[in-house]
Amino acid sequence: MNSEKILIIEDEENILEAVKYTLTQEGYDVFTSVDGEDGLEKAQEIKPDLVLLDVMLPKMDGFEVCRILRKDLEMPVFMISAKAEEIDRVVGLEMGADDYITKPFSMRELVVRVRNSLRRAALNPQVDELEILKFGELEIHLTSHMAIVSGEEVSMKPKEFDLLYLLASHKGRAFTRDQILQRLWDDEYIGDVRTVDVHVRWIREKIEVNPSRPEKLVTIRGVGYRFDG
Repeated sequence: MNSEKILIIEDEENILEAVKYTLTQEGYDVFTSVDGEDGLEKAQEIKPDLVLLDVMLPKMDGFEVCRILRKDLEMPVFMISAKAEEIDRVVGLEMGADDYITKPFSMRELVVRVRNSLRRAALNPQVDELEILKFGELEIHLTSHMAIVSGEEVSMKPKEFDLLYLLASHKGRAFTRDQILQRLWDDEYIGDVRTVDVHVRWIREKIEVNPSRPEKLVTIRGVGYRFDG
């Protein structure tokens, strides 16, 4: 059985109860809230391992809740919305969301995404470091999903780390945006290349001396991105 805590912030009762039941059956410790302000307070109180966050909420919308959460807490955040437009997905990512799920969605798919995200985010203290990539002042620790710049750990969301590791472990190889999407995101993201661009920008802000003139994670015009170390 799982011991991870999941917070669902959703004001549609039928969806809230269905998701709660499904995740409880999977063994997760599930907490719920029906508005943005209360959900934010509960998140800060219980410090969940993952948050499922509706976009359209009373009192405070999901985008704002996500933005505030990202200032203080580090856990996977899934935005849930009836809106399928690319701009809404990009806004969610800009606010710090790790994934964006469009209603209606499959409960089986949700469980798989939650399980995979928690697995990536978790640290396993019983496993020794299997691989550490070093590029000057940058270290990338695979097992602990940790990046260190000039001796200081930098905070990275799971998808940011996965993207950085993918490129760094293939130093000198250019990846197209579609190749990156196929490796790291679910099928519904295929073609949504702005998702990759947003994450690349975040990574540059954390590992580059001058993010506007990147030397490690560079753009290959007409192709995609390459890690030069």
